[in-house]
Amino acid sequence: MNSAKIRVLLAEDDLDFQLLTADEINAQEDMCLIYAASTREDAFRAARALTPDIVLMDLNLTGSYLDGIETSRDIRLATDTKVIILTSFENPEITVDACKRAFASGYVYKSQFSILVETIRKTAKGYTPQEHMINSLILADLSPAEQSVFYTLLGKELHLRSSPKTIANQKKAILHKFGLQSQQQLLHLFHDKL
Repeated sequence: MNSAKIRVLLAEDDLDFQLLTADEINAQEDMCLIYAASTREDAFRAARALTPDIVLMDLNLTGSYLDGIETSRDIRLATDTKVIILTSFENPEITVDACKRAFASGYVYKSQFSILVETIRKTAKGYTPQEHMINSLILADLSPAEQSVFYTLLGKELHLRSSPKTIANQKKAILHKFGLQSQQQLLHLFHDKL
């Protein structure tokens, strides 16, 4: 059995919650907190430099709802790190939308702190049902034809009946819907999802 610890980076501006989370993670034999960031810039820099297995990202980092989403997206695009969103907003619609936009692997409500460690463990070890649900909802924003093109972009062999121009337009539409700049970004985010 691999004895390597799950390396966790925490992005959280509430110092009390940061300390509580650090104590809980460091009490586990199979994981360790490698860094705690309080700002968006610090979290991104640390994620790139330290390459953690998991980033726990406060959705409302530094008081701005978008900070957690945008920082998570940036981390996902720049690294192979999985992101778990932490939030006190117990609104499933807001949370799932944030996870989709951030390309997160999962989420935990702060009131569900007791499941945080197990969520980290399961997310680090593989493709969880929560991650599958988030990815399914991301793909649901694509038309059936765009979904077929999406899968061919990831290397799945499908016979597309559309013209090359139509396929090229669908590729552009997919990137636009996901807010991505290139096919390489798409491959980076979804290469392990087939």
